[in-house]
Amino acid sequence: MVLLGVIGLFIAIAYMAFSNVRRSEQNRVWTGMAKETAHQIGTPLSSLMGWIELLRNQNSDASILEEMEKDIDRLQTITERFSKIGSKPQLKPVDIVEVTGSSLADMDRRTSKRISINFTNQLEHELIIPLNVQLFGWVIENLVRNAIDATEGKGKITVTMSEGVSTIQIDVSDTGKGISARQSKVVFRPGYTTKSRGWGLGLSLAKRIIDEYHNGKIFVLKSTPGKGTTFRILLPKK
Repeated sequence: MVLLGVIGLFIAIAYMAFSNVRRSEQNRVWTGMAKETAHQIGTPLSSLMGWIELLRNQNSDASILEEMEKDIDRLQTITERFSKIGSKPQLKPVDIVEVTGSSLADMDRRTSKRISINFTNQLEHELIIPLNVQLFGWVIENLVRNAIDATEGKGKITVTMSEGVSTIQIDVSDTGKGISARQSKVVFRPGYTTKSRGWGLGLSLAKRIIDEYHNGKIFVLKSTPGKGTTFRILLPKK
């Protein structure tokens, strides 16, 4: 019995070591892909900025150039996000209310009017906490984008911010189709998705950004099939 126990222990240790090595290799692959994507996007971005400056010198329509510059700013933000994956991002003290509101306002401008996005701020003051603005904005956008997909083109999304003793709570709720209890346990797993498009990396990246980079937590607070889902983010104040 002792011998069988020792053999079983060695098998368990070998399996854990193999799993850790495999997970590490997968992380290196995704990190490399993210950084290479950022590098590849950077080249045409520089060219586009030059073309816009040329058009401005030729007295082109200012409103059209303004919209083009907004799209370029958006691409630059995406490039910065991808370039930060796999490295320890720098956190700076910022007002989380302002950052969250700005991300939601940007999403609202790019979303169908059949979907309402509401921001309920229960804080009575500004709250400065250490954040990486680009990556945290990415988390908010991923959650809102998932909520939009869940509503299937028509519904309501509510983002509620409140304050606990030592944490900030951000709830992202939708009136979509909801998910089952089993799905709630695996939605953050890399590659898991219920949609016909996408790679199932959005929520996985969101969890990594919140858990590893900001020392917080993100989880499914509640979900009812046919009624909607609420994700919760917990961030430390310090």
